[in-house]
Amino acid sequence: MAHSASHVAWREIGIGLVVPAAVIALWQLVSHFEWVNPQVLPSPLAVVAKWIEYLLPLQPHDPATQSWLAWALSGDLLHDSLGSLYRVATGFLVGAGLALPAGLAMGASRRVYAWLNPLVQLLRPIPPIAYIPLSILWFGIGNPPAVFLIALGAFFPVLMNTVAGVRQVDGIYLRAARNLGASGTTLFLRVILPAAVPYILSGVRIGIGTAFIVVIVSEMIAVNNGLGFRILEAREYFKSDQVIAGMITIGLIGLAIDVGMNRLNNHLLRWHRGLEN
Repeated sequence: MAHSASHVAWREIGIGLVVPAAVIALWQLVSHFEWVNPQVLPSPLAVVAKWIEYLLPLQPHDPATQSWLAWALSGDLLHDSLGSLYRVATGFLVGAGLALPAGLAMGASRRVYAWLNPLVQLLRPIPPIAYIPLSILWFGIGNPPAVFLIALGAFFPVLMNTVAGVRQVDGIYLRAARNLGASGTTLFLRVILPAAVPYILSGVRIGIGTAFIVVIVSEMIAVNNGLGFRILEAREYFKSDQVIAGMITIGLIGLAIDVGMNRLNNHLLRWHRGLEN
């Protein structure tokens, strides 16, 4: 049974690689025959070469002063990736940390919902990018404005999904708990919150994805390192291969984050899927 499940998983991965492989082959064909200016669309091999150059440090390795591992981990790509991930993690924790209690309160209390919902619906359609001028005025240049923008991007997906999860709890469960003598606190902790967890985790997954999108934009404006900054710098020098290498790095990190969140959700919601089955 386990072998069959593993075979199916690998088969799905193989199927998922067909289209990317076809796109890369077509890209290489276009580059080989120079149907597009190489300065505008460099070949996949040129992008891979630039990606490796971006990954490894420029300074030669000196075994007398540093280990091979320390040298290998000192490349610009890793520094930029870690800088971007730090901003994503910090901004997401701030945004989600504010959105979760607010969403629980709005979902559980009609009065709190009536107070806060008009303001939420007014601010929610405004994209975080529109706050860039204000964020720079308020926080200056550096990590604070980037974290502020990321927190905004993560706040509303987590908030709205949390509100929806709490308000969508089946009334049968609530009536059954009240009939069994559950207090308000017990009702919230043992019935409402567990029932809302799938919605909350879905909001967390969307919020992390949004935070990663916002960090790239914010790094192009307010900081002097990170993947977004490096792409903007490469664009100014017309280094298309480095721009694409940075874009591919963003895609790989985003894919890894999404896969990790999906697996965490599946692990945490095993009980929920068991009930559904």
